[in-house]
Amino acid sequence: MISIKQLGSRIADRRKAVGLTQTQIADRMGVTPQAVSKWERGLAFPDLAYLDDLAELLNMSIDALLLGVPA
Repeated sequence: MISIKQLGSRIADRRKAVGLTQTQIADRMGVTPQAVSKWERGLAFPDLAYLDDLAELLNMSIDALLLGVPA
């Protein structure tokens, strides 16, 4: 099962590791920085339509993004 809190932590940790800001992620994905913030805080789940682009921006697989498995 996917934990929204763990997913949020993975997004935040990986975003920082690749050197991107929430605003940069938002701009590249066509969402608001507030949406990215909600994802990272585990308050909202990214829409399925964004998962492929988000994983690509974070330089990881969708499995690694969602489940925390090695990329």
